[in-house]
Amino acid sequence: MPVVFISHGSPTLAFDDVPARDFLVRLSSKLPQPKAILCISAHWETAIPSVTGNPAPSTIHDFYGFPQALYELRYDAPGDPELAGRVVALLEGQGCNALINSERGLDHGAWSPLILAYPQSGIPVLQLSLIHHRSPADHVALGRLLAPLREEGILILASGGAVHNLRALDWRNRGGKEEWAEAFDRWLTDHVESGDLASLTRYRDLAPNATVAHPSEDHILPLFVALGAAAGRAEQAKGERIHHSFTLGSLSMSAFAWGL
Repeated sequence: MPVVFISHGSPTLAFDDVPARDFLVRLSSKLPQPKAILCISAHWETAIPSVTGNPAPSTIHDFYGFPQALYELRYDAPGDPELAGRVVALLEGQGCNALINSERGLDHGAWSPLILAYPQSGIPVLQLSLIHHRSPADHVALGRLLAPLREEGILILASGGAVHNLRALDWRNRGGKEEWAEAFDRWLTDHVESGDLASLTRYRDLAPNATVAHPSEDHILPLFVALGAAAGRAEQAKGERIHHSFTLGSLSMSAFAWGL
């Protein structure tokens, strides 16, 4: 299976008339049919990598102040406790402590893109947490441990944001882009396409406007899990950008794929 990173943007993505929504609606037609989806979202961090083991995960509306219609959306994908156990066993078998969380549902970093890409598909969906206070390199290492799942037909889908600074949004600029945000997005794309893992893990030192593009790292860390899963044991993982657009001036909606 390929590995995919998408920028999920605003929780209102399911309703917004933007190019990123159209891209996600078409995404599944570009991918092989997965047996299950393992989603790494920017919105779940734990001290130890954790996997959802709920057989019927709820739809978590982890945001405030949006239209009521958004809180009425439900994404009723099944979970897969057996697969959750296999993921934990895979991680622990390679020396990484991991846990199953049997209570947690799917946060909007997972369900808001999946409700467009795989609506009512019946495909099991699990989430894997980010590791709290750990580096990009640590998340590449975590992703490498997940690489064998690709051979089982499991789609590893990382969901975050190529550029994510909510304080810098321009609510009057629906389709334009800020020069600083475009410069960071271009650097990121160039290095994903060249497979330069070493530079990517040092993006905070090397990329233009890195700390403005990501004041905190939560929305870019899923990208590093995807990079690791794509690389496996290799030193490089050349990807391709499969979508490029901006909303609200600085919110990059770039998406990347490896092995497509």
